[in-house]
Amino acid sequence: MNAKCLTLGLLLCLAALPIRAQQNERYNLIAIVTDDQARWSVGAYGNRESRTPNMDRLAREGARFLNAFVATPVCSPSRVALMTGLYGTQVNITDWIAPNEAAAGLGLPASAMTWPQVLQQNGYRTALFGKWHLGSQPQFYPTKRGFDYFYGFLGGGNTPMNPTLEVNGKETKLTGSLPDLLTDEALRFVEANQTRPFAVSLHYRAPHTPYAPVPEVDSAPFQTLDPTIPDFKGLDVAYTKRLYREYYASVHSVDRNLGRLLAALDKLDLTRKTIVMFTSDHGYNLGWHGIETKGNGQWIAGGVNGPTRPNMWDTSLAVPLIVRWPGVVKPGSEISEPVVNLDTFASVLGMLGIGMPTGVQQQGRDFTPLLREQPRGQKVEWRNEIYGQFDLHNNGLAFLRMIRTSEWKLVRHHHENLMDELYDLKNDPGETRNLYNNANQRALRDELQRKLTAWQQSINDPLLREPTRLVIER
Repeated sequence: MNAKCLTLGLLLCLAALPIRAQQNERYNLIAIVTDDQARWSVGAYGNRESRTPNMDRLAREGARFLNAFVATPVCSPSRVALMTGLYGTQVNITDWIAPNEAAAGLGLPASAMTWPQVLQQNGYRTALFGKWHLGSQPQFYPTKRGFDYFYGFLGGGNTPMNPTLEVNGKETKLTGSLPDLLTDEALRFVEANQTRPFAVSLHYRAPHTPYAPVPEVDSAPFQTLDPTIPDFKGLDVAYTKRLYREYYASVHSVDRNLGRLLAALDKLDLTRKTIVMFTSDHGYNLGWHGIETKGNGQWIAGGVNGPTRPNMWDTSLAVPLIVRWPGVVKPGSEISEPVVNLDTFASVLGMLGIGMPTGVQQQGRDFTPLLREQPRGQKVEWRNEIYGQFDLHNNGLAFLRMIRTSEWKLVRHHHENLMDELYDLKNDPGETRNLYNNANQRALRDELQRKLTAWQQSINDPLLREPTRLVIER
């Protein structure tokens, strides 16, 4: 009898081993970041003309954030927030890093820890494929900021076809579509590291300008499309519709490659243990508010091509954010709480079960609890406002600070007069009516300003140390 019990106990223990091994198995991470992709360009967010079946698949199989924003609506400082959880002013990167600035030694300082560094220190094999744009001098090289392997380009621009990429430390002219080439190399890395924990950062350049050319498989679906465009007075309709067709084709080139990546995870039996996070470095405008591009948008309405219109409109700040986390996230989840790309650092560590290193200073918050199902009647306590900043100095000059709640947005234009903005997002989501000087909203405006100033003080905003323009109460 005792022998039978012993045998039964042994069999039960052996049967439990795979379950325990699976419970203790570490998740991999694939973080996909597109360039200049607006939230409105994704089918899962309501677009019926763009073709994004694989982005939509991620949303069906994971969680879709309805209110994800960036801290700065241009490339380099937004990538600072994404990688470090810090605002651009905290590392002296406040606009996209221009070539002359990169040559002079501007880049992400070693004092700013990145989440790939933390993953690397915790046994993950890390790699970056694609765009870096956080410094091109040797001291800023991606392999000195947490990546074991780098295949891509250090600056901000490239060509959609036949790009020059850094391959094994040497700039090499390649033939083919840039999204295809980046995905090819990422797939090789995933396959080579499938038996150990890995973290892939796949930073596509698409759909950044120039949108074309792309492979015919990506452009063909839109050749005869008559796209819906913003109703903004003065837009060149034919020109704007051509931009939409090219933009959607560029988005499709990313989506098609996302499909290749998801298929590879399925084939390698990695889907069940790989978190896939999909987002963009900021939003985008194609005729919205009469401009093209992002926070440093150029006027394209009324026969004008330029100058820059610095802005922090939602179309420039809002991004898609989709997280597929097998076994944890309920498929098809929608998350309405406001998150910002500063939250990426803390949230990546939270999803992977890694503690925040002692002494690391970052401004984000772990949104992992929002991804987990809560007991009935319980809700995660979360923030009610987000903040943003943008100090434009390339092709213009502006110093913007923003506070955004679910109902209101205040944007201050420092060192300028008659440019401040206040929008009622509930009744005017398109931000078409500036209420900053509306006497009925003065008390609300002043309360938002108090919060904005307190936030600026909390991050030691350099604007508070500078003389400001005379403000005349109106």
